[in-house]
Amino acid sequence: MSLDLTTFASALKAHYTNDKVENMVYMDNPFMAMLPKMENFGGKNLPIPIIYGNPQGRSANFVKAQQNKTNSQLKDFVLTRAKDYSLASIDNETIEASKGDANAFMEAATTEIDGAINSAARSLAIALYGTGSGSIGQVDNAQTLTATVIQLEKVEAVTNFEVGQKLVVSSTDGGGTVRAGSLTVTGVDRDLGQVTVNAALNTAIPAIAASDFIFIDGDYDQKVKGLAAWLPATSPSPSDSFFSVNRSSDATRLAGIRFDASALSIEEGLIKASSRVAREGGRPSHAFMSYSRYAQLEVELGSKVRYTDLKVTNFIGFRGIQINGAKGIITVIADQNCPEDVCYMLQMDSWKLYSLGKCPKILDTDGLKMLRDSNADSVEIRVGYYCQLGSKSPGYNCRIKLA
Repeated sequence: MSLDLTTFASALKAHYTNDKVENMVYMDNPFMAMLPKMENFGGKNLPIPIIYGNPQGRSANFVKAQQNKTNSQLKDFVLTRAKDYSLASIDNETIEASKGDANAFMEAATTEIDGAINSAARSLAIALYGTGSGSIGQVDNAQTLTATVIQLEKVEAVTNFEVGQKLVVSSTDGGGTVRAGSLTVTGVDRDLGQVTVNAALNTAIPAIAASDFIFIDGDYDQKVKGLAAWLPATSPSPSDSFFSVNRSSDATRLAGIRFDASALSIEEGLIKASSRVAREGGRPSHAFMSYSRYAQLEVELGSKVRYTDLKVTNFIGFRGIQINGAKGIITVIADQNCPEDVCYMLQMDSWKLYSLGKCPKILDTDGLKMLRDSNADSVEIRVGYYCQLGSKSPGYNCRIKLA
């Protein structure tokens, strides 16, 4: 009997359990791993109601209290899902050549399947720190536009780039349009923060300019609304509309706290930011920052440093540094997906990743984990997710600006 799609799907089912996929996804993505999850986000949308003000019919004078009565102030963020896909094809000749040797066959298949799962996981982990625009970096402000190498404005953003990516650019980080043309990544220098592409920049994208924002083709304004959207760098304007809420009526309680620690040491910035969050009623439990900032904090603390090991699953955990916050211990975690100039101090129980099933997962609603490619001698694996990040109390969380 020859190997067919049904037989192969059974093999995938045995090897790709939910636990295995989660282990692959969470291994190097601490914030995504530690987020509380709700995996039954069905229906058209999901409202998150928030009370951001109590009734104000209060006075030492009864008549005045009665005259000045007001209602509770309520808003509800109406979440909608964002979609993302990661596809991979396996050549049928490779499958045929591996027939009769199950180990060799599974090794050949899992290379592509693992890669597709990891690409989806990295996409989500990066997006969870973003604004929803989908940007993964920015062209340096002194970029030579006739070159075939993009110098990134921030070297740390190089972790977002991989060989084979198709890139587009825009002058705006969301809310605008993508310039005509595209570039394909052919090399990445992870020391210098440089991305080599397949053509001169202004040949492939004639209107490209220094300081343009960089996106994967198809991602522009389509990604999950991450921490940078929920806790924006500047207070929301009077025209703000975020999941149907104008947050300008109480920018702190509806859009989080902004704390400038750029003139402080990291340790001092974290302590003072925790005090600011405590003043608003929050109890921050964790702070996420880049590896370079985490190392800087370690050096600052010297012999005072205190480590703790956090267990997320039986197989996955992360090491963090403990600091004394205004309302208790805060665990600082390094995350490669966090921008270098920002730290997010969070009350983790105020956040949740709402998804339609596992996130990400192999898409097999028809019962098949693989499909025949219609125009090639190969089969296709589809990985994806449908989800959105949400917070029931943004005002208990803080965006800390670092130097």
